[in-house]
Amino acid sequence: MYDPAQLRTFLTVAQTLSFTQAAARLGVRQSTVSQHVRKLEEATGRPLFLRDTHSVELTEDGEALLGFARTILEAHERAAAWFTGTRLRGRLRFGASEDFVLTRLPEILEGFRHEHPEVELELSVELSGTLHERLDAGRLDLVLAKRRGPGDERGRLVWRDRMVWIGAEGLRVDPERAVPLIVFPPPGITRARALEVLEREGRAWRIACTSGSLSGLVAAARAGLGVMAHTRGLIPPGLVRVPGLPDLGAVEFALLRGERGERGSPAAEALATAILSGADRLTRPA
Repeated sequence: MYDPAQLRTFLTVAQTLSFTQAAARLGVRQSTVSQHVRKLEEATGRPLFLRDTHSVELTEDGEALLGFARTILEAHERAAAWFTGTRLRGRLRFGASEDFVLTRLPEILEGFRHEHPEVELELSVELSGTLHERLDAGRLDLVLAKRRGPGDERGRLVWRDRMVWIGAEGLRVDPERAVPLIVFPPPGITRARALEVLEREGRAWRIACTSGSLSGLVAAARAGLGVMAHTRGLIPPGLVRVPGLPDLGAVEFALLRGERGERGSPAAEALATAILSGADRLTRPA
């Protein structure tokens, strides 16, 4: 009833919230993306997206289809692997941004290890900036991290979101005083964005807490020590958006391959496919 190609297109649009970006990631025309979504909507008999010239959002039925689509595609891929008899082997050095510590990324990695038990998966969890450096130095094969900023088009886009200011419920920032910041250390991309935005707007700031772990930052924020810049779709429990501060703009998460991966590592490609197929889990708490 549901064409896997159409379901894959649907998942990609849901993850990027952009028909244009979905087409670029899939390597097809935008008209093909629109056609796949239209056919899937005809098959389900329900609208899956609310869209206008400025935005794309999932409908309630679109949200419901996410889980079904992922399950169907995973079964399809398992069947293909079984009958082709491919068994991946080797060492795969994978780096994930600290942003994903509290998400369902471990479920995706667990599924990958179950499907490919002979792949030696080595996981590194670091700041996005550190992961970029390690990838460029040849110390990682595949990285899931923030893009460095506007104009950075490296890798395959996983999903786009906005960055917002968050803090403890009830926290308000006095416009006459320096903004108390809770930040990662350099070379944190989120830290750099927060400081750049505040300085551009002429807002004074001070560092209230620095930690290399997301758990440490979240603890400081819950204690009311200050505000932190964070991805809107990944706001940890117990924290809320804080009004009255400059707009932080958009953020993009991408999969990047190292030099060894660019030569066609089957294990890296298999893990990249698993992450892209399950990217909607990355915006949900564990």
